Amino acid sequence: MSKEPKNLEQRDGFQSKWGFILACIGSAVGMGNIWRFPIMVQKYGGMTFLLPYFIFVILIGSTGVIEEFALGRRAAAGPVGAFGMCTKERTGSEKSGKAIGAIPIIGALMLAIGYTVVLGWIFKYTFMSLSGSLFSLGTDMGAIGGTFGMTAPEAETLPEALKAMASAGFFGIGNGVWQIVALVVSLAIMVMGVAGGIEKANKVMMPVLFGLFLVLAVYIGTLPGASEGYKYILTLNPAGLLKPDLWVFAFGQAFFSLSVAGNGSVIYGSYLSKSEDIPSSARNVAVFDTIAALLAAVVIIPAMAVVLGQGINDVSGGPGLMFVYLVNVFNAMPAGRIIGAIFYICVLFAGVSSIVNLYEAPIAFLQEHFKFKRAAAVGIIGVIGLVVSIAIQPWTSQWMDVVSIYICPLGAALAGIMFFWVLGKEKALAAVNEGAKKPIGGWFFPLGKWVYVICAVLALILGVMYGGIG
Repeated sequence: MSKEPKNLEQRDGFQSKWGFILACIGSAVGMGNIWRFPIMVQKYGGMTFLLPYFIFVILIGSTGVIEEFALGRRAAAGPVGAFGMCTKERTGSEKSGKAIGAIPIIGALMLAIGYTVVLGWIFKYTFMSLSGSLFSLGTDMGAIGGTFGMTAPEAETLPEALKAMASAGFFGIGNGVWQIVALVVSLAIMVMGVAGGIEKANKVMMPVLFGLFLVLAVYIGTLPGASEGYKYILTLNPAGLLKPDLWVFAFGQAFFSLSVAGNGSVIYGSYLSKSEDIPSSARNVAVFDTIAALLAAVVIIPAMAVVLGQGINDVSGGPGLMFVYLVNVFNAMPAGRIIGAIFYICVLFAGVSSIVNLYEAPIAFLQEHFKFKRAAAVGIIGVIGLVVSIAIQPWTSQWMDVVSIYICPLGAALAGIMFFWVLGKEKALAAVNEGAKKPIGGWFFPLGKWVYVICAVLALILGVMYGGIG
């Protein structure tokens, strides 16, 4: 594989098939797998939720994930260059495509900025779990909730958030120091390049994450009361399958978990060798992302059942689950300090691998279109990410809602339209089949064009209707 960003004589790239797959798994395995998926499984009745979730994973993994990898690889560029390629091949001009391609880049940067705040929380809690200060909070929910409240202050509006941060000197409240630590670690990986940084880091982080989650699952399974958690997971209520909300949220979970947004998967695909089998790689990414989500569920749901019993029904997802309820749960169980430390290390690896993917799209954009050296591009994007993420801390939830409800689904829909509608069938299939051991089936193109693209548009519409579905 080549080395250095597409300007095009030399372009950095993944050095192995599994390096690419592990990096893509790392980009997909994020907070949604850990603080949302288990609660969806618990809330909607275990297998009652999992069956439609699996259906949507198969649909999106066999269309959208393949499409974004192939789109990036064919253009050897991120969204701006890839969308420009599509419109140029259809109309002779790349201008409109490049302009549209800016939308996923903006989405990736905004999501990365919000994620920087969250990753700062994760770094702080990982340190606290290792030092014992988290365990020392015991099961006092007032102390546990107060600790997170100090870490993640809240404001109703962006002006209120900026005013609060400015009046406190930007480091007087919130978690700014740990955000800097989190960002420096992430950028250090990125400055070393795709093969030397991103690929090598994920080759370590992903096996360790899966291995530690497996250890946690086995240990928690030995505790009295864990069986009640497995009952939640294995419950099947056929009548529940008739509820539209169940299908909406199962779709949203699968859609966002697989990271189809027209940015990260496109840019990682652009670093992929022409000899690699894209359908096979997409299948592996979908399978291992699902395994990670299931591992999180069989850790978190039985753990809550052990400590909370029927109180598990009162627990909601999101940051409150990971930084409040689970602190109480781990602190109350045998070997809780060790279990908590292992859990937050897993979460840290999931967070770092995801944020690296999100920042890569805007960094590559600076390299491709403004000829920046890697270090300069990383530095510029890093400064933007740091300044904005510290300023918006009390408004992080609303910031992430704007990105996830509007920009990410729009980016996914635009990428699908470019590939399936603008590029055209013959060239699209050639892009997918290049390097494949056998040509993809005749089902792929019509399924992508008429089902996946419509689903991506629906993700935007349903997100607006429900106030977020993933």
